[in-house]
Amino acid sequence: MGNKGKLNFKDIGARIRLEREKLNLTREKFAEIVGLSSFYIGQIERGDRRMSLETLAKIATSLHQSVDYLLYGEDAYEVKIELGKDFSVLESTDKDYDPYLDEDLKELFLILSQCSNKEIILFKDLIKLIIPYINR
Repeated sequence: MGNKGKLNFKDIGARIRLEREKLNLTREKFAEIVGLSSFYIGQIERGDRRMSLETLAKIATSLHQSVDYLLYGEDAYEVKIELGKDFSVLESTDKDYDPYLDEDLKELFLILSQCSNKEIILFKDLIKLIIPYINR
């Protein structure tokens, strides 16, 4: 965790390759999905080339991984939610705060605290997809 600021492009590339192979994607098929050449993907996977943030985001999304995982590895940053957190901060900052939601929020945090980072990202993405349809 102390090396979080230092990027190792060979390790980043190795994680990208590992996740691509877990999805049974050839380099060519993966390159097609992310809109890059297979040669460039090979360079990234070997750590020979750096990529833009846009490319990193495309790769992470296509692999269903967080950017943090690709950059630093599985143990570099874990989402931890403190249970029993004081929600009075919400009350003082949110004019629509409903104290009855405290228990629902705590239950949601409890559920999420038992999930992997990958699952949390999936739930977050699902919520983003569902919310526009709920508000109609």
